[in-house]
Amino acid sequence: MRSGCEARRDITAKSLKNTYWLEIVASPPTPEIISDWALGPGESSVLSYAYANPGVEAIIDDLNGRKCASLLKIPVRGTLGIILVAKKRGLIPKARPVIEELIRSGLYLSRQILDEALRRVGE
Repeated sequence: MRSGCEARRDITAKSLKNTYWLEIVASPPTPEIISDWALGPGESSVLSYAYANPGVEAIIDDLNGRKCASLLKIPVRGTLGIILVAKKRGLIPKARPVIEELIRSGLYLSRQILDEALRRVGE
């Protein structure tokens, strides 16, 4: 779990806090099939909610969380995928500055993945 200081510096947490259209929902109890993966509390909560609500897409970047989701047939999208959708829908003018800010804040993306993602949105 993040300390209060880490959460205050987290660019994603800051952005989500200021997003009026998001709805905060309670996470159901974590099923054993998810808790056995020993994921962090955030990943476990997201996957528990998606598992209890078939068809819900989980937004998760953690590799082990993605593997767990794949095993459970939970659709997944990561931070990069969200940014690409936002660019394609015209919600942001450019994806590159958003991605670069996330990288400066600690998001890891290989150069190959970054280049391919930007190519897909014409940058």
